[in-house]
Amino acid sequence: MKTTKSLHTFHIPVMGLAYTIDSPIRVAKYGISSVISIIDDDLIERMNAFYSEKFNLPYQEITQKIHDYRAERITAYLNLVDKIVKEKFNNFKTELAESRQALESYIATLPNKSEIKKGLQDLMNDGLAFKENIKKYLEENLSPGDVDVNIMTKVDKDNFIKDEQLPAIFNDAHASLRGFANSDLNSSVVLSAGMNPRLYSYFETFKDFFPDFNDTLKKKIILKVSDFRSAMIQGNFLAKKGLWVSEYRIESGLNCGGHAFATDGFLLGPILEEFKQKKDQLIQSAHELMVKALGQKEMHIPEKHLELKITVQGGVGTAEEHSFLLDNYNVDSVGWGSPFLLVPEATSVDKETRELLANAKEDDLYLSHISPLGVPFNTLRGTTNEMLKQKRIQESKAGSSCPKKFLALSKEYGEKGICTASKKYQDLKLEELKKNSTNFSVEAVEKMKNRITEKACLCVGLANASYLENDMKIKGQSQGVVICPGPNMAYFDQEVSLSKMMQHIYGNASVLRIENRPNMFIKELKMYIDYLNNEITSISEEITSGQIKKWNSFKNNLMEGIGYYERLFSSTSFFQNVKDSIENQLQFYKSELDKLEIPSLQLV
Repeated sequence: MKTTKSLHTFHIPVMGLAYTIDSPIRVAKYGISSVISIIDDDLIERMNAFYSEKFNLPYQEITQKIHDYRAERITAYLNLVDKIVKEKFNNFKTELAESRQALESYIATLPNKSEIKKGLQDLMNDGLAFKENIKKYLEENLSPGDVDVNIMTKVDKDNFIKDEQLPAIFNDAHASLRGFANSDLNSSVVLSAGMNPRLYSYFETFKDFFPDFNDTLKKKIILKVSDFRSAMIQGNFLAKKGLWVSEYRIESGLNCGGHAFATDGFLLGPILEEFKQKKDQLIQSAHELMVKALGQKEMHIPEKHLELKITVQGGVGTAEEHSFLLDNYNVDSVGWGSPFLLVPEATSVDKETRELLANAKEDDLYLSHISPLGVPFNTLRGTTNEMLKQKRIQESKAGSSCPKKFLALSKEYGEKGICTASKKYQDLKLEELKKNSTNFSVEAVEKMKNRITEKACLCVGLANASYLENDMKIKGQSQGVVICPGPNMAYFDQEVSLSKMMQHIYGNASVLRIENRPNMFIKELKMYIDYLNNEITSISEEITSGQIKKWNSFKNNLMEGIGYYERLFSSTSFFQNVKDSIENQLQFYKSELDKLEIPSLQLV
């Protein structure tokens, strides 16, 4: 099976609802792939109107009165993005062919080992035939970056018309998938936040996810995973339906932005090693199941297995780390997320929030419990959302008006679902607490109050940055901006150009001015030890044997991970300048982990 080689060895992952909502329009012409979140159809509809006007293209409003409006809005916007990207890409090729200066600037942003970079440099020396040869070379070798989309599988609530529940295909994630499947895009959907069997089965409805007679897929599936076992289970589940996973996007459980899905103490290095050693097993298993399923469906069966890529993201911050991931683990691409929040040419962030990000220190970035999903969520202190939320709490008006309801997933108060960040939910919970408050101490009641009211309206907060950046009216209750950078953000302290960031990634320049940035693997290790310590010390109810078993397993996995890193860093040719420091840090964290005591059951 022929492997398609991307021009760049990095991609920009999805960030929030708004931060990469138009990234392909900004960066795809340079060959950079990026990912759009397609859950918020209201934001998507407004961006469709905004860009239609900006590029003088026809726009037809899709209101909520239209049948299947969510999917229709997503399809319309993705088709618009596809059209704009292609036009910008063609104009960019023309500019490169006609301007030596533009071409030189572009060459400076390409990977040093790139054959295309070498080819363009050689052609720069051509005389009279320069323009003609460059034009031909660009046509044959350049392509725009992929316009990929993201669906968070958990965001798939049932929808209703009054009291009548709609069929599952009108659930939020289902409608988002249909919107992508019906678009003109030849790209991938990234599925994150774990397995949703009902949604995965829905893929069978769309022919673009099955191989054609040329053994190609018009629409591809990418799974975001945190370990090999999860990849195998999900990949085989889809393969049994004749569906192929084209890429496994491995993300650090804690050293990442947005929601943090912590592993049971499995660290990124050992996880990547397992994927490297067992990639063939992953391919073979899925291929056999897919062939059988396609045969049963009487569909075309590829002669060989389809292409499968392994990529990684979460905490990478230097060119050396980037190269190490590519060379040592043979990954196909490395995701750079949070640093791009400081690149106005690449992401949609309002000025005030970008300044807050640039000034953020380690202590300002923390793992919070503000997500209504009940999953730890990386965020930043001092956001406008935090200030507005606190103001409402002080005025005894806690909670959000909940206009979008994407996270109205709690069925505690009815089948329609309710969001734990909503005023309606928090009022009910606070009233219950008030009735039972005599059973608890004043301190305990205050803690329980905080647990109820700390939830934030992510649906609005994660979308507002685009409205603010583009000077678009924000409707409804003020929620401010929620931002979800990874802890790596602490070491990037200035707004930079896209060109400078690309040169930083490839080691031809540096945007880092902070000298004490820890190695990405060491940072993740520290976070996991802190996470385990917090799990043990913050437990308030009676400890069970199951918890003790889990904590011991977690600690043992971390110890094995440290042993793996000790062997790895002693044998690699990378990180020579900081090798002693890394080895000392490993010994320090090994000692800290040794001292961490797991409670035992108290026998009566």
